[in-house]
Amino acid sequence: MSEDKQLYPKATTEDAKKKADLAPKQIEAWRTFSRAVFKEGVLDEKTKQLIAVAVAHVTQCPYCIKAHVPMARKKGASKEEIMEAIWVAAEMRAGAAYAHATIAMDAMDEN
Repeated sequence: MSEDKQLYPKATTEDAKKKADLAPKQIEAWRTFSRAVFKEGVLDEKTKQLIAVAVAHVTQCPYCIKAHVPMARKKGASKEEIMEAIWVAAEMRAGAAYAHATIAMDAMDEN
């Protein structure tokens, strides 16, 4: 990889349009779904964005992180709240690895 290339290409409006043009029905369905999911309901929009920030870190999606951190801030989340959400995500990811050790223990007992 050349030095001027990033690991993840920058998301651009042109790329978004190209992707949408390749699957217009699917992108419209996705956009409708996304708007419905993030609309205030039982959970307020700030809480939903904090959840999105945490999930983005667990799934390790740089595009999601770059999109949802500013949105969380826009919806009123403090930097401390965002960082705390990230720590919850880190604990859940580490906890899941430890919990899955039960599967390894079971496999070890079979041999």
